[in-house]
Amino acid sequence: MATITVGLVQHHCTPERNDNIARSLDGIRQAAAQGAELVVLQELHCAPYFCQTEDSNNFDLGESIPGPATETFGELARELGLVIVLSLFEKRTAGLYHNTAVVLEKDGSIAGCYRKMHIPDDPGYYEKFYFTPGDLGFTPIVTSVGTLGVLVCWDQWYPEAARLMALAGADLLLYPTAIGFDPNDSAAEQQRQRDAWITIQRSHAIANGLPVIAVNRSGFEADPSQVTAGARFWGSSFVAGCQGEIRAQASDANDEVVCVTLDLQRTEQVRRIWPFLRDRRIDAYADMTKRFIR
Repeated sequence: MATITVGLVQHHCTPERNDNIARSLDGIRQAAAQGAELVVLQELHCAPYFCQTEDSNNFDLGESIPGPATETFGELARELGLVIVLSLFEKRTAGLYHNTAVVLEKDGSIAGCYRKMHIPDDPGYYEKFYFTPGDLGFTPIVTSVGTLGVLVCWDQWYPEAARLMALAGADLLLYPTAIGFDPNDSAAEQQRQRDAWITIQRSHAIANGLPVIAVNRSGFEADPSQVTAGARFWGSSFVAGCQGEIRAQASDANDEVVCVTLDLQRTEQVRRIWPFLRDRRIDAYADMTKRFIR
């Protein structure tokens, strides 16, 4: 495909699973009405961001793949004839869970999955308690609208992940995300964090000559344990072009659907003038596989 219209669905989440799914489904329909051929949803869009606390009862939120969500969203993909990227809390078997992105084809079938590789463990983001690190590698998923380099949230801070997806033939880099402010941080610190989040992903677009799609949730979610001040998700879902230019961006607070048409042939044009892949010194990078050199 020479061009592709991409839809980003950004919304808040509540404890009511059916309400969250309804918001996602409505957003997909809005994107389809604007011509979207590929729609990307935010990280763990069926539930609140439950990783603010370590609570074993939250494992009840896990689901199989295929399962209820892939069936529901698969029906809509088939009805509308578009590709959808989901983000689910996968229950692989008893005691083994992943943070998993699922790509649904236009016929509703599962084109492929990606299991989140980088798992954070920070105040308010206790993901290591819930998620086993991914074991599917950095493998792009081939679809009817292009080859998708799907990554998830914390992965977005690692240039290695983006580069490996690019080297494996990805046409686009996609990042379903759930990231926000600590409400107790100063306004200046909040701005620095949001700017850093945008900057690092724009840099992946530049370094690899690929469009980047980042979809974040919005709204405030309280910490059930009341240990922290909760999380105010900063929205700001965006699309960056092959040279890092912002092609479209959502607001920082509202539920919003953003659509943009991308020219996939620009990758060839940009890589001809910025041949980063050609000039990589792969003979000198062995130390990259070490934790630390000194």
